[in-house]
Amino acid sequence: MSGTSVSGEPGTEELRGLLLSRIQDVPDYPQPGVMFKDITPLLADAAAFSALTDALAELCVRHRADKVVGLEARGFILAAPAAVRAGIGFVPVRKAGKLPGATLGQAYELEYGTAEIEIHADALEPGDRVLVIDDVLATGGTAEASLQLIRRAGAQVAGVAVLMELGFLDGRRRLLGALDSAPLEALITV
Repeated sequence: MSGTSVSGEPGTEELRGLLLSRIQDVPDYPQPGVMFKDITPLLADAAAFSALTDALAELCVRHRADKVVGLEARGFILAAPAAVRAGIGFVPVRKAGKLPGATLGQAYELEYGTAEIEIHADALEPGDRVLVIDDVLATGGTAEASLQLIRRAGAQVAGVAVLMELGFLDGRRRLLGALDSAPLEALITV
């Protein structure tokens, strides 16, 4: 799925081209053999960042989200302005130990070990429709854990939206069961 710099509507090739033109490939980062997709040039371009924000906000409206969950850390950068533009609340999902007060945690498997994310226990209310926003869908582990947290809080999953899906890592397949028919929207797939 893609969107446009003119209307901000996901689904057009114009936005896809704009966003791709502002994402920089950084070879061998963070380790040899990895081609890192750096979104900081996109964030520094006001027109591109605004078009991206419009597209994500439109997805919030289309999927009738009451709140947006942003995944640490780049997901915060994308999710917060989209939530504001859509007129809904923003809820951060953080690495374990970073949020004060009562939290709900969810452990998940990494390639070499485990990790845990948390959300404030009172951040979501039963019945809230929640759209998860992140910068990249890679293997899908963090997104899958966030969906489990949302449901444990009593909220409904409205979907997952990402700027970029790394199709070769097959994160979409991992998320299919966790989505339970909720949509997965990727503005760009590489």
